[in-house]
Amino acid sequence: MSVLLVEDDMSIAIVITAALEAEGFEVVRCDSIAERDRLLGQQRFSALVTDVMLTDGDGIATIDRVRAVDPDLPIIILSAQNTLDTAVRATDTGAFEYFPKPFDIDDLARTVRQAVGSNAAKSGAEEEGPPAGLPLVGRSAPMQAVYRMITRVLRNDLTVLVLGESGTGKELVAEAIHQLGQRRDGPFVAVNTAAIPGELIESELFGHEKGAFTGAVARHVGKFEQANGGTLFLDEIGDMPMQAQTRLLRALQSGSIRRVGGRDEIKVDVRIIAATNRDLQPMIAAGTFREDLFYRLNVVPITLPPLRERADDIPALARHFLALAAQEGLPRRQLSENAAALLSRQPWRGNVRELRNFIYRLALLSREDVVDAASLAPLLADVPRSEGGAEGEGLDAAVHSWLASNSPAVGTVYDAALAAFERPLFEAVLRETHGNQLRAAQVLGINRNTLRKRLSELGIAPGELVR
Repeated sequence: MSVLLVEDDMSIAIVITAALEAEGFEVVRCDSIAERDRLLGQQRFSALVTDVMLTDGDGIATIDRVRAVDPDLPIIILSAQNTLDTAVRATDTGAFEYFPKPFDIDDLARTVRQAVGSNAAKSGAEEEGPPAGLPLVGRSAPMQAVYRMITRVLRNDLTVLVLGESGTGKELVAEAIHQLGQRRDGPFVAVNTAAIPGELIESELFGHEKGAFTGAVARHVGKFEQANGGTLFLDEIGDMPMQAQTRLLRALQSGSIRRVGGRDEIKVDVRIIAATNRDLQPMIAAGTFREDLFYRLNVVPITLPPLRERADDIPALARHFLALAAQEGLPRRQLSENAAALLSRQPWRGNVRELRNFIYRLALLSREDVVDAASLAPLLADVPRSEGGAEGEGLDAAVHSWLASNSPAVGTVYDAALAAFERPLFEAVLRETHGNQLRAAQVLGINRNTLRKRLSELGIAPGELVR
């Protein structure tokens, strides 16, 4: 059994060759597309292991020439271009597996053995490339795992459950699966189940008939019907009321829905992607989330890492957000290397969403076109989460820090401190509820009118927080 290895990095080629020879393979090496094509024309191979960036071109872009010679040849693709774009392109070629560098050499050797043994690589020429402007940024190892999971669900309609802390980009994963998958020509409908009052959620999801309840003056088409032929993204599924969970489970099992107040069963063809920032297992044990619904949703789980576990991606994310800010009319800024390093050392408890909001503020407030660490530090000092010191110091340290850095007039300390506490609290809750003030008031346990009054007094615009 012989394997054709196409790799222009000699040190990597030597290591791969040794691992494959230890598995009993004969390895033929080359470092170019032209030499690869010549060798394929001369003899048959059991598998092809190829890098993407070669001395004379793109290894993925020329896979169709390999398929023309040997349609069933198992192909394993290696790449240092560790982006979702590369992972998707590799998958679109029908490759047996894609390995982002650096990779485990033993894992690669086992995969080549499996590919040769099964001889189950998919045939077909390279399809049209994925759309430009992919929504996910980052090449860290944790994000590579996410990309590989995304590529595995693009050619099927399996239900996906996206897990991760608030602000990690769960909706972006859902959008990527939709944009790159076989339902890309259908609608993408997103609904935040936490932001809809419990008494209205069934109407929002399934629709209602005229006269179904007080205020139902006309027929309303729900999210399931709006997403027919496409993808329905159910965000914050862990906050869905139990009654709505029961109806959702029935809809997923039957593939049909019934409008509130209606009698007819309506067939719907939707792919379900759900997301939550909550741990559903304790909720199942407590009886607040249906176990059977969990297993219905958790067909393919994709866990998004928090930003603190992918600090290597922070410079790329920051520069990406600076470019977006410029496109939206803010001043065009650049980030120096020491400023990027400083950003990478921050905890970013609000994850990518917090980083994005900070970068937009940086673009607006910075006076320099190239922002360095010295000019970045004062802006970081104004981030509310940083003023309490290290994680675990608690509110006591935060209060002492605030009193030391602020000098409110005598008789105004209480009001000033209350406003300083309320602002980040209200902003955090409003971000969690996507600007829904009714839901935010319920979470806070205060009257909605009280919340609106305080938002006005503090100058907080809920719509700005959502954007």
